[in-house]
Amino acid sequence: MKRFILGLCILASLQACKNSTEYKTYLHDPMLFTNTVHELNDVVMGNNFPPMVAARNYTYGAIAAYEIMVAAHPDQYQTLAGQLHGLNELPKPEANQPIDYELSALLAYIKVGESVTFPEGSMQKYKDSILQVARDKGLPKDIEQASQKFADTVSAVIISWSKKDNYLETRGAEKYTINEKDPSRWVPTPPGYFSATEPHWAEIRTLVLDSAKQFFAPVPFKFNVTDKNSDYYKQVISIKNAVDSLTDEQKHIADFWDDNAFKMNVTGHVMFGSKKFSPSGHWMSITGIAAKVTKADYPTTVYAFAKTAIALFDAFIQCWGVKYTYNTVRPETVINKYFDANWRPYLQTPAFPEYTCGHCTISASAAEALTSVFGDNIAYTDSTELEFGIKNRSYSSFRDAAKENIRGRFYGGIHYEPSNKIAHELGTKVGAYIVGKLKMKK
Repeated sequence: MKRFILGLCILASLQACKNSTEYKTYLHDPMLFTNTVHELNDVVMGNNFPPMVAARNYTYGAIAAYEIMVAAHPDQYQTLAGQLHGLNELPKPEANQPIDYELSALLAYIKVGESVTFPEGSMQKYKDSILQVARDKGLPKDIEQASQKFADTVSAVIISWSKKDNYLETRGAEKYTINEKDPSRWVPTPPGYFSATEPHWAEIRTLVLDSAKQFFAPVPFKFNVTDKNSDYYKQVISIKNAVDSLTDEQKHIADFWDDNAFKMNVTGHVMFGSKKFSPSGHWMSITGIAAKVTKADYPTTVYAFAKTAIALFDAFIQCWGVKYTYNTVRPETVINKYFDANWRPYLQTPAFPEYTCGHCTISASAAEALTSVFGDNIAYTDSTELEFGIKNRSYSSFRDAAKENIRGRFYGGIHYEPSNKIAHELGTKVGAYIVGKLKMKK
């Protein structure tokens, strides 16, 4: 009799476990989605992807997750199909399927995010760990399977669409031609002397912008290092003097916004690389911080990541169109050749032309997207760089952060001040245009 009662108790316990909604508390926590973006950020960093390629991973993954949130909340969110170039109708969930949409969005983000650029399976262990925790908390098998099926269905469409954005075609495009006879043109810089990064990125299909040239930069100052009264000469001297007398606060600003995905370190005859999040990865992190600070729910969090990623994606295309039209030389090259052969910028010079500033462009664009989601007076502390040994900085708004980056690139000695300011203005226009054009939240 006692064994019979014990058996009934065990069965009752198992049944309670099966009926448990504890898995929902775990899977529906918006921080889980934010953590998943961070995990993809780590994978991107480990693969040494430059910032615009990294943004491509974040963007397509976030769009896939967002479209699943649209399916879950059609009264609150509107599909991006027909709004983004080349994206047609997305599949609808089958009727009467026990889909957990938060789980499905997470699985879609992982599948698309990892497969857009690098080998599928790069986040498999992470995915398995999430599912195992959910199972331990009572996730029913039929819900898991239905959620995975819908994620796979949406992911297949997004991945197919991503393959038509001209990324693969630009892998085999003509290499950048270095013109060493023209002192105004970009040439590789020390210590790595890396070749030009993604010279054909402006050929990538935009998502919202009409083209890379929709918001184009004015002609930069004419190269002139002989006339001390010329605008060009003045900007060169200005950046040299600034770097030669940086305060600790200015160094912190420069370091905080450095976001050099792969820095080449030189110690004597030894050279080694160190990695950090790229500019796009930094703004994905800020998006997660914003969602946490505002206590955003799961759909809002996914929406914020998608909108910000889209703003980053198009801003990179716009900026790279400018960079490889003007092909302007970096301050380091000019100062070394005409003023001081031993001078070095505070930050390591990236491997692409100076005008305009990529980080300032994408930061301003991302700030507009985030402001449209969360508002213009969201104070937050950015802890993104803490894991790289750089202390936190606090801001009164996303736009406040983007404006500080104007100074950060100047203090770093890698961009002239006019380039940063013009980039910020153009990035703001790109972001504002995307915000005004997209209809996502009903």
